[in-house]
Amino acid sequence: MTRTRLPLLFLDVDGPLIPFGATRAQLPDGYPVFDAGRSLGEAAANPLVNRVNPGQGSRLLALPCELVWATTWMSDANTYLTPWLGLPELPVVNWPDPPLDEGPDGLHWKTPGLVAWADGRPFAWVDDEITDIDRSWVEAHHPGPALLHRVEAWQGLTEADFATLDDWLRSRAS
Repeated sequence: MTRTRLPLLFLDVDGPLIPFGATRAQLPDGYPVFDAGRSLGEAAANPLVNRVNPGQGSRLLALPCELVWATTWMSDANTYLTPWLGLPELPVVNWPDPPLDEGPDGLHWKTPGLVAWADGRPFAWVDDEITDIDRSWVEAHHPGPALLHRVEAWQGLTEADFATLDDWLRSRAS
């Protein structure tokens, strides 16, 4: 019996995990800050880490997927965020420098790299910059199922986002 590999979940940091850009009308008291209940360690070097809800770590681990950092934080996500979230060290997508200029105008520079990394595996991508151009490009260039899930940067990941991801990933994990 062969074991099916789980789908990938490509996870951005700024926007999905560290919300930003809210207006005073949206968040009159500003962003909440969190305490992970443990020493910040190296995370103390980044003043935005405490905007990340540490409870999201267990939520992410409960999803039936292989988590992969897909962020400009690159390996710093493992240094600062995995301890804060209680996650194991995650694989990191290494971006070309400079980013690729491939595809139609408006294509996110991450899109071709994520499709290449997935190499035909089902994947979900969580980011605050995904557009319909990215969805169309992935549909044309990726042979497997893909969910490109845009989150509102000012809110970050919400209960509805986790429900959408959980439903989609469970339907592809076997």
